[in-house]
Amino acid sequence: MSMVVTTLRQPSQGPTFGIKGGAAGGGYSQVSPMDEFNLHMTGDIHAITSANNLLAVTIDTRMFHESTQILDNALFNHLCPPNKKGNGTFNDVMYRRLKKLGVTKVKPEDLNLEEVKRFARLDVMEVNDRFLRKITVGQGPDEKGIVRETGFDISVASEIMAVLALTTSLADMRDRLGKMVIGNSRDGDPVTADDLGVGGALSVLMKDAINPTLMQTLEHTPVFVHASPFANIAHGNSSIVADKIALKLVGPGGFVVTEAGFGCDIGIEKFMNIKRRYSGLRPQCAIIVATIRTLKMHGGGPPVTAGKPLDSACVTENVALVEAVNRFSTDTDDEIRAVRSAALSAEASIEDKIEAIATSYGASGVKYSLQAEKQIKMYSKQGFSGLPICMAKTQYSFSDNPAAKGTPTGFVLPIRDVRASIGAGFIYPLVGTMSTMPGLPTRPCFYDIDLDAATGMVKGLS
Repeated sequence: MSMVVTTLRQPSQGPTFGIKGGAAGGGYSQVSPMDEFNLHMTGDIHAITSANNLLAVTIDTRMFHESTQILDNALFNHLCPPNKKGNGTFNDVMYRRLKKLGVTKVKPEDLNLEEVKRFARLDVMEVNDRFLRKITVGQGPDEKGIVRETGFDISVASEIMAVLALTTSLADMRDRLGKMVIGNSRDGDPVTADDLGVGGALSVLMKDAINPTLMQTLEHTPVFVHASPFANIAHGNSSIVADKIALKLVGPGGFVVTEAGFGCDIGIEKFMNIKRRYSGLRPQCAIIVATIRTLKMHGGGPPVTAGKPLDSACVTENVALVEAVNRFSTDTDDEIRAVRSAALSAEASIEDKIEAIATSYGASGVKYSLQAEKQIKMYSKQGFSGLPICMAKTQYSFSDNPAAKGTPTGFVLPIRDVRASIGAGFIYPLVGTMSTMPGLPTRPCFYDIDLDAATGMVKGLS
């Protein structure tokens, strides 16, 4: 009997934004233990740092949503969303707040207007995840007037995370970490981590993180969980190291199933153009997951709005929305060889590669901001134009508009900025409003997560 091993990314959002989706498996293919899988596992993202940041983010998120949702009932309904019958529920942590307020009611619909307001509005003063996207540093008296604008990215959008996922060995990781470009000199030359003398120290900090974590499914299939590059920003694939260990484990007659992000654009495109290129591994087949609900959403169904329930057309029978099926022409061996030869001999610019990907999405063209043009010119001058392109974009559409489902055509793809992960080995254009620092919804899933103090078991992650 052939052995099967799966390789997955570590969940990139954990208890903050959501729980790992389809890659975590459903039914008996679920990774176990699920709570460890969705938390910090081996501590790659340090537990105390995560807890401290979560508290800070929670404060600022609540301030943001309270300031943008004027109606008390609207804010309350986001915190305690009603079901189809119009009834909502309180979580354990919400009961703690009710007790503090002296409210003994147990059903959201039983609260009067005054109780709704007291429960929903915290009115926090002056104390942001969204505001971390752009900050000013150097304001202290000891900074000697060196003030500059900067910002935070979500941890899994870090280039170090991409390096971890694309490295093939300790030596390779050391080289990649040292080659990371942190900025430019006054003359326009790239300055690397090794220029700063910190490449070695970074490698020491990362020496244990290069080891994948071995888990299993409920059917006892081995699963290697490693790295967590953000699919919207980075390449979004499981690590090369995990794949190679799994291949060695299963032997010539076994099978390794590896995760390739999600979607054709964010998943398979980046797998083939970036990960496969650096790993040297060639997949034998690809599994494309298509659900009835997805076909409805992309076959002309109603748009999906973040933070709102799916339209009833997506969750009730609608045969017309699932009748369209993709058709593929027959490709001959000679045609494949000709395309491969042309691809290998091509000397494409950064713009050419961006536009080739954009037109494959259905775009009629690309529009670059002045900042994007400036960055492309700089990277080309610095000799980085030969690197592959990793589009940073929404996963909901081939365009920059999340509501444009199916296969939209004729749109112009806006490139807001172009950045580079030189150590990891790719250039990533930022498409439209795609952010490298996502914000939390009004009701993040941490409302459902708690610790049973009597047993020590985690609740809300199973």
